[in-house]
Amino acid sequence: MYIKRALSARKKQASVPLSDNTAIKPDLMVTHKLHKLLAQSGLGSRREMEALIASGQVSINGKSAKLGDRVGARDLVRVNKRIIRLNTNERLPRIILYHKPEGEIVSRHDPEGRPSVFEKLPQLKLSRWVAIGRLDFNTSGLLIFTTNGVLANRLMHPRFQVEREYAVRIIGRLTPEQKSQLLMGVELEDGLAKLSDLSEQGGEGANRWYHVVLKEGRNREVRRLFEALGLTVSRLIRVRFGPIHLPPRLKRGMWHELDENETANLLALVNGTASSGVIAKRGN
Repeated sequence: MYIKRALSARKKQASVPLSDNTAIKPDLMVTHKLHKLLAQSGLGSRREMEALIASGQVSINGKSAKLGDRVGARDLVRVNKRIIRLNTNERLPRIILYHKPEGEIVSRHDPEGRPSVFEKLPQLKLSRWVAIGRLDFNTSGLLIFTTNGVLANRLMHPRFQVEREYAVRIIGRLTPEQKSQLLMGVELEDGLAKLSDLSEQGGEGANRWYHVVLKEGRNREVRRLFEALGLTVSRLIRVRFGPIHLPPRLKRGMWHELDENETANLLALVNGTASSGVIAKRGN
């Protein structure tokens, strides 16, 4: 498993809350905040859903929705003319791990017509895939997609300090002073940036590999950190995002969907309810 099975029997239940203190109940009389359910349906973040509602693009049972509205399982919700199936029951979200190759963009639309990672994913009829973090055009490695916008926001938001680990290949070798500088902080054009961990992984000839860990996801941050020290990154691979490692057997351009136990375990880790946060990598 990519995520260690650390749940007890009670934690294996399908009802795993993402942000509330109590799990969502399947009772038809129970109502939930509209913007939260729209986000869980994979349409965007909660803030984006609030803006969508405020713009008048959302309706409930044929009437224009307002901020603060609540809906239940029997309500018909539309965004513009599209009917949205809201997750008011205990159904787990879908989560996909994708091994992004170099030469693909993490966007649905590109003016240059470059290949998109979304072209490789299975099609959804009633929701959409939300990318958890991004990788630039020339970076490969782990991408995570989910149908749950709340989960995506929980893993991406800077205040949660979710780790991203990368394998970095550079020409040359870091000096002790450069290592110290990367760990202490380097001033970039958008503020101070630093690594939380740095380890040398060997190499051949002039090339050296390092594994680095950050707790934020600014645009091209790893490359810019090394460039600020006069070093060029010739290869960059994301090997871990939070508690999920890039599966060794997952080839570039291929995806793997987490099963129910893996999904429940991940949600428990995100909520801080799992008995252990230790991650097990598949070694074969």
